Amino acid sequence: MRTRTRIAVAGLAAACTIGAAAVALAPRDEAGRAPAAPVGAAEDPGVDDGSGPSTGTDEATGDTPPSPEESRAAAGDGSAARAPVAPASVAYLRDRYRVSATEATRRLALQNRSASLAERLADRFPDTYGGMWLDQAGGGLLTIAATDTAPVRAALSDDPDRTRIRLVPVRVPLARLTAAASRLATALDGAAGTDVVVNQPANEVIVLTGDRIAADDPRLGDALADAGVAARAQARGAGTSVSKACDPRYCAQAPMRGGIRLDVPRDDGTVGGCTTGFNIVGRGAVSYVLTAGHCVVGGRHQHVDLTWHQYLGPKVRVGIESTTPVLAENAFPYDYAIMPYVSNAIERWAYPRTPGDQPSLVNYWCVPDNPRCTSSRDVRITGLVPASAVQVGWVVCATGSGYTPKPGEQYVDSGAGAGYLPGTRCGEVTDKTSGGIGVRICARPGDSGGPLFTESDGKAIGILSHGDPGSGPCTNPNERNVYAPVSTILDRANARTGGSLSLTLATRGPMLVRPAQR
Repeated sequence: MRTRTRIAVAGLAAACTIGAAAVALAPRDEAGRAPAAPVGAAEDPGVDDGSGPSTGTDEATGDTPPSPEESRAAAGDGSAARAPVAPASVAYLRDRYRVSATEATRRLALQNRSASLAERLADRFPDTYGGMWLDQAGGGLLTIAATDTAPVRAALSDDPDRTRIRLVPVRVPLARLTAAASRLATALDGAAGTDVVVNQPANEVIVLTGDRIAADDPRLGDALADAGVAARAQARGAGTSVSKACDPRYCAQAPMRGGIRLDVPRDDGTVGGCTTGFNIVGRGAVSYVLTAGHCVVGGRHQHVDLTWHQYLGPKVRVGIESTTPVLAENAFPYDYAIMPYVSNAIERWAYPRTPGDQPSLVNYWCVPDNPRCTSSRDVRITGLVPASAVQVGWVVCATGSGYTPKPGEQYVDSGAGAGYLPGTRCGEVTDKTSGGIGVRICARPGDSGGPLFTESDGKAIGILSHGDPGSGPCTNPNERNVYAPVSTILDRANARTGGSLSLTLATRGPMLVRPAQR
């Protein structure tokens, strides 16, 4: 029997979200100056000044998605950014912000190069660079914060995307915020990045209470006062979130991919389930399946859990909860289960032993409320984005398998509610203020553990942990759900096992290599 010492994810609540309004609100300096115009606005009078959405030259509705040639042209003179072909992400931007397909593609091309640009600016201007985010509500401009905008502006004067970049003054550089977060975490026995986080759009540090750091910790007040930067405490959750743990649907053919159903029998004889997130590979090319920890760790999961695909038939074996070593936790943001395959199951789920390309995949299923998705397909996973590099305003996609069967159907009811269909939906990163990745994407019970990824370049970001309550069809355009970062999960699991398993995100496979019997 497992003894828990930290708060279960099912009991967590969604933290206060920045939301679209905060994304559109740029920080100000001590003098209260308004955000500056785009870097190259004088060179391109057609560029939005941040006061409203940029729609390009096409109508925001009625046009068809751009061709690959048009997609490349949408990058404008941004030769460093290869415009992506990502129809569902384009559709999200068009529907949410009423922009043209060409403008939406331009924004995604800018997103693709933003992480590398942020890294370069942080290296070049460590004493002034204040952070970066995409302001989708303010015209799709890449917003760059700095304590002194002049040298950054000069450095970007020749940038091919300069007309799509806006500089805003802030009080504190990102390096100081990051250092302050580390000091606060140390002083309060927490972890920087999970218990103490940097909120770049607000130029502040947030201490998340209610888990490792207690809200009534007597050290908290003095620690915040001595932070040297704007810092505040915030409850990690406020009692309104619900777990997405329950049941995925069906997809029993190899290879194993993210976004398909896992059924998990519980101690009390009922069956719950989750969604597969990503393929994980360890030392010796051993394959694992990643899903949410609360699927196998909790009040009704005191035994070693086995997982199945379509438990009510054909009942295909998948993975088993690892106890030696322990590879599952249920304490957000450490809400993960890295499961080895049960004996001989890898033969069912691995690629055959034949030459050729064998990429790791995420299942991409079209659903009616993702109208621009016209063909279900697999997305090749090419790597991961560290939690620290994910930016507010990014457009991302998520796949889930929650489902409530119709009368007479033989499926385990995940509790998703009648009318909700499993599949892929795309939305926007709204915040990183909970130690995870907050997004504006609909999800339901049964989607837990499902993958969050970038459609345009196949980068893994997180797995679904918890979020706003909801049942049935997606009707709330501002629904917020929270994903545990894959980078945080892998760092944690490798630290707990002393690096002995060398767990990494798989970009190939799974392959036919059996794990040790567990």
